[in-house]
Amino acid sequence: MQNLTFKHKQVNLRILTSLVASMVALTALSQDGGERPRLVIGIVVDQLRSDYIDLLQSRFGEDGFKRLMRDGAFLENVEFDVPGLDIASGTALLMSGASPSVNGIPCSYVYDRKAGKAQYILADPSAMGNFTDIAYSPAAYKVSTITDELRVHNSGMGYVHSIAADPQQAILLAGHAANSAFWINDRTGNWASTTFYRDAPQILSGRNYRLPLATRLDTMWWEPALPLDDYPDILSFKKYYAFRYIYSSSDRDRFVKYKTSALANSEVTTVAIEYLNSLKLGSRGQTDMLCLGYTVAPYRYTRDGDNRVENQDLYIRLDRELARLFAEIDRSVGMSNTMVFVTSTGYYCDNTRPDERFNIPTGEFYPNRAVSLLNMYLMAIYGNGQWVKGYFNRQFFLDHKLIEDKKLSLTELRAKSSELLRQMSGIRAAYTFEEILNNPASAEARALHRAMVPAYCGDVVVEVSPGWLIMDQGNDNFDEAQLIRTNAVNTPVFIMAPSVKPQKISIPVDATAIAPTIASILRIRSPNAAMSMPLNLGY
Repeated sequence: MQNLTFKHKQVNLRILTSLVASMVALTALSQDGGERPRLVIGIVVDQLRSDYIDLLQSRFGEDGFKRLMRDGAFLENVEFDVPGLDIASGTALLMSGASPSVNGIPCSYVYDRKAGKAQYILADPSAMGNFTDIAYSPAAYKVSTITDELRVHNSGMGYVHSIAADPQQAILLAGHAANSAFWINDRTGNWASTTFYRDAPQILSGRNYRLPLATRLDTMWWEPALPLDDYPDILSFKKYYAFRYIYSSSDRDRFVKYKTSALANSEVTTVAIEYLNSLKLGSRGQTDMLCLGYTVAPYRYTRDGDNRVENQDLYIRLDRELARLFAEIDRSVGMSNTMVFVTSTGYYCDNTRPDERFNIPTGEFYPNRAVSLLNMYLMAIYGNGQWVKGYFNRQFFLDHKLIEDKKLSLTELRAKSSELLRQMSGIRAAYTFEEILNNPASAEARALHRAMVPAYCGDVVVEVSPGWLIMDQGNDNFDEAQLIRTNAVNTPVFIMAPSVKPQKISIPVDATAIAPTIASILRIRSPNAAMSMPLNLGY
């Protein structure tokens, strides 16, 4: 009898639990039944970190990051769990809710076997450039995004535009269905686009003629926003001389350098405000969306290699840009009609090499030498031939046609190559294509699997030891030493909307949950490959 009574109590408890859950769900539905936000501002900040936001809180104003933390949900530790992230793959993951193996974007550049060199992942000769010679499109992006789903939901009536300094980030923010995507041309400073998007406004083409960056840049400079003593955790000798960067017309790379500075963030904000006012975004009866790309990536062009003050200044100035943008939203549409999300790209790339006097273990790995040694090794086994096609981004590419002509096993040559590479100084691990693709056993191989797009993947992928430098010489755009660091990075996400409860969430959150969460708040479908359930951030 006691046993039976206990079972009845269990059943009753389950019924009660179900009733409570149903009531909570109904309450949530009723609270979420208000109007959909008329304006969505999606902001992705390259290499944004939670610890910098915490460090600089006392230097921020009340209306930028502090407003996001005060009035919205602050997710302090969003985990991307994908190796080799960069601005393209991080942005694509956030906007699609899917890992690179699913969304098709493993990194900004991929190796072209035919050309024997790296190319942009979004390069597309079938598209035409507008104010640029390089043609891009989102064709490599294999899934839908938040922007796509919003356009579909509104039957194309709502506007979706994106603005970023980086071309591929601008397109990945825009997705497939947006009206337009614009970025800053590396060589001319013009705002550029692609003819893939059919509904580009005249705002930026007019700006190129009316206020071209090429004529303005000579009169602009970047210097500290605060007195040097106000920057925390800065060594005393860094406080004697303030940095000051100018971007002279005599510098061939001035636009490239400018795009990584705080000045570029200010330009993005100014253009965003022009979009809000000229296009009447959020004021037309449909939900419009404006996506913006900012940067707080470590500034690479310092004179002494120490960029600590510059890095902090990027955050302080970005805080002011957010406040300026939010003030315009308050004036034009009202924050009560707006949803804002601010995210990081999920990685941090600091190429600063420790001074030799600190005796930190290091070394230099030369890919061109590794290619030569590997080719000699394969020649000794299989005969003469250029067996190794090339190297890019820690991946070795074999000549598939030569292997096929010789009627050899590609799997066998991959295994032999991996065996040799594992023995080279600085190589911590090596994985064949098959080891990554087919039921990977180790946690590291499973992470590589999530980042793998077979069409772009090398035959052998290597992991270089932390602290070592990859001296990738002779590769276009990749001739600088890359310092290997494998640290986890605390990356934040802020979501502010009328239906979102102000809160701070410190437990780790999977980055693939961000897109479904935004879609849920907007009451639209999640992107078609989203891998996680939405978070409950409502009242």
